[in-house]
Amino acid sequence: MEKKFDLEEALEQIKAGAKIDGKNGVLAPLIKQLTEAALEAEIESHLSQELARNRRNGKSKKTMKSSVGEFELEVPRDRNNSFEPQMVKKHQTHISNQLEEKMLSLYALGNSYSQISEHIEEMYGVYFSKASISTVTDKIIPMLTEWRERPLQALYPFVWLDAIHYKVKEDGRYISKAFYTVLGVGIDGKKEILGLYLNESEGAKFWLQVLTDLQNRGVEDILIASVDGLKGFPDAINAVFPQTEVQLCVVHQIRNSIKYVASKDQKEFMRDLKLVYKAETKESAELNLDKLEEKWGKKYNLVIKSWRNNWDNLSVYFAYPKAIRKVIYTTNIIESVHRQFRTLTKTKGAFPNDNSLLKLLYMGIKNAEKKWSMPIWNWSLTLSQLDIFFEGRLDNALNL
Repeated sequence: MEKKFDLEEALEQIKAGAKIDGKNGVLAPLIKQLTEAALEAEIESHLSQELARNRRNGKSKKTMKSSVGEFELEVPRDRNNSFEPQMVKKHQTHISNQLEEKMLSLYALGNSYSQISEHIEEMYGVYFSKASISTVTDKIIPMLTEWRERPLQALYPFVWLDAIHYKVKEDGRYISKAFYTVLGVGIDGKKEILGLYLNESEGAKFWLQVLTDLQNRGVEDILIASVDGLKGFPDAINAVFPQTEVQLCVVHQIRNSIKYVASKDQKEFMRDLKLVYKAETKESAELNLDKLEEKWGKKYNLVIKSWRNNWDNLSVYFAYPKAIRKVIYTTNIIESVHRQFRTLTKTKGAFPNDNSLLKLLYMGIKNAEKKWSMPIWNWSLTLSQLDIFFEGRLDNALNL
């Protein structure tokens, strides 16, 4: 007689670090027990609703395959042969690991391990410790590794680069680490996160490593890269992709400028500054920048100096039509991705290690990509304009 699987014993084995899936794993018999319990509930409901006289008629056995291993499933039968199981269909021989999938689904929505444990216990009547759930979510790591090493397209018309910071435990203490995000728009006009990188601080030197990784994975050309005002960033990009035009984020520049303007002058200063970055042409913008300096230069020389020093990279967008300007003049598009990350990680004050952060952000990326199934607005026109401005550089990508 087959030994009845002991749920408490399984949970103790999981807590002790027992193998979860595969041959002799703990999860397969657990799923067998939960599935059979669900089938028992189904047949009880079926028999209670039958008008004709009907009753149980033993059980049939079949081998089920799952992502955590094979097991023999006992399916209840009825005398009238009218019972149609829904949990496992009559000819179904493969069952998904619903517990594991549910855990990963809840995890991808930003739920904490405690919240996941509560949900699972409420739905299935099974308690999983935080350590057990962490073991399940660690299955993301091989997928993450494969994703980080995947080949990329040869050309990306637009790329945005920015970093977001998190507290991560290292050597017994929590330190701030920079998570580097690279968002690209491919030749098909669809957004794509190109890479996932983590370092102790944000700097041009590490960005150089990030860009080199993109090159090693197949990226040969980037037309326009939009970045914040990090010192040395444009040089780092052009060291790897010398033909790339680098646009500094105008919004970042404005934010940094207004910090150094007295509150009583901010409204008037911003009105004058708007004439610079909202100008129709670069020439008009430079004329208005001269006027800004004449009026405010003595009082806010530091701000004017910053605009002058960064002007070559701040003014790149003036060379293009409005459709392209709108896309490149700010890094807001990647900051929107970071806001989604913040929503995911809001239940986490800090992370116990690098992998715990990376696997959660990877799930966030996969969620975001589901919404990026269509090209960005007006892509056909934008691509035609880019082909004119960057003559010959799109030919291979467009098979011209």
